[in-house]
Amino acid sequence: MLAIRMTRHGTKKRPFFHIVVADSRSPRDGRFIEKLGTYNPLLPREHAQRITLDKERIAHWLKVGAQPSDRVAKFLAQAEMMKPRERREQTKKSQPRAKAQERLKAAAASAVAAGEAAEKPAAEAAAT
Repeated sequence: MLAIRMTRHGTKKRPFFHIVVADSRSPRDGRFIEKLGTYNPLLPREHAQRITLDKERIAHWLKVGAQPSDRVAKFLAQAEMMKPRERREQTKKSQPRAKAQERLKAAAASAVAAGEAAEKPAAEAAAT
């Protein structure tokens, strides 16, 4: 199976990526079939050289059946070469577990109740 994906180049903390078509079984920075473009994340978003694509060759490889990675598919959608993919739902691993969420809700409810109780005497004092 063919994949259109990125291979990392550049030095430490100075990333630069080539967009290539490769066999999906080959390593990320290993053997590839053809170089199709570049991506330089250090350039500003509006810079012309941030993403370069060989649109004719990409269209050929898509027609042959190559599958773009998520990031490359996003680049191709921006270049209007394919429709955008649906965004996946974010994982919920970073959220607190169920009991911790119950404690947070209880703490928030008690804080609201305490705030209302503090407002009543202040409102009565202001009325007199």
